[in-house]
Amino acid sequence: VEGTEAFSENVCKLAGVRYAIMTNIPFSSVEAQFWKPNHADYSSRYRSAVRVDPLLAGNRKTIESSLQAAGYPLTLEGTRQYLRDWCDVMKPEYMMASTPHDFVLKEGTLAAIQDTSVNLEAMKEPGAFAAAASATEASCPPQEAETPSLIDENSDFLSQVLMKVCQERDLPVALKIGAQRGVNARLHAAGDGVVAFADAGVLSRLCTRFPKVRFLATFLSLNNQHEACVLASKFRNLHIYGCWWYCNNPSLITRITQMRVEMLGTAFTAQHSDARVLGQLIYKWSHSRAVIANVLVEEYKKLVQTGWKPTRAEIRRDVGRLFGGSYEEFMAKSFA
Repeated sequence: VEGTEAFSENVCKLAGVRYAIMTNIPFSSVEAQFWKPNHADYSSRYRSAVRVDPLLAGNRKTIESSLQAAGYPLTLEGTRQYLRDWCDVMKPEYMMASTPHDFVLKEGTLAAIQDTSVNLEAMKEPGAFAAAASATEASCPPQEAETPSLIDENSDFLSQVLMKVCQERDLPVALKIGAQRGVNARLHAAGDGVVAFADAGVLSRLCTRFPKVRFLATFLSLNNQHEACVLASKFRNLHIYGCWWYCNNPSLITRITQMRVEMLGTAFTAQHSDARVLGQLIYKWSHSRAVIANVLVEEYKKLVQTGWKPTRAEIRRDVGRLFGGSYEEFMAKSFA
């Protein structure tokens, strides 16, 4: 549409945003038509992420209809190939999903999934490398021998599809945790609410079971923020970001950012755009910067009181990390 490029550029300049990451849905025919067979070029201000909510929700109907429409077999491998092909088209920064309000991963849920990390201690044993070589022979791991190849009501799309493709492609997964859809159905899309206490243990189990996959996470409830900070300090493959949706209020941004700085230093991302309408970037970033700046002022005052006077370079470094630098450092890591 004429003028959209100039408008987009103007908004990004006013908001002080270098680039924004789109969440594109390959399971939506409305969105898919803009990517296949040919997708239009878009500004370097935008990068893509593949939205995979149906895989976390186990939405078999949506997954099957998408596979059928695109001519893929209704198998777990067909689902993996569907996801791989869309990654080739969209070239995403990461996979992304909002978890269902009742999303849980109980202890033992992922027990049947093969741990692909290396046991360094075991590799020190005599003959370890010979044993490792024989283990690479073509065979089906015992824990996967009974895994159904056809999609059915027991299909595990999270571990058997999403995690496998993420490990193959070295792609992170971004999770938004704690929304409850349709709290007031009469309000339609505006009727979503928040889960008071989401299961943060989901993150620790995912990070533990898939050490080669990087996870980005944000929580909708204030009640989960402390546990999220603790988890981020324990797992190198976890990065906490943003004050999402109902947490995007000055008082809550202040509390959350102060806690994160105290517990994580600058090893997190203070805020993210999360805008449905492009113009929202302008007001969101102006008020977020002001609130976060006040938090940092108080933290630097504490340093001065101890006798350490931070330099301008140190302050620029810290601000740069909180507003994108820490995220980019995390994304540059690879545990594959």
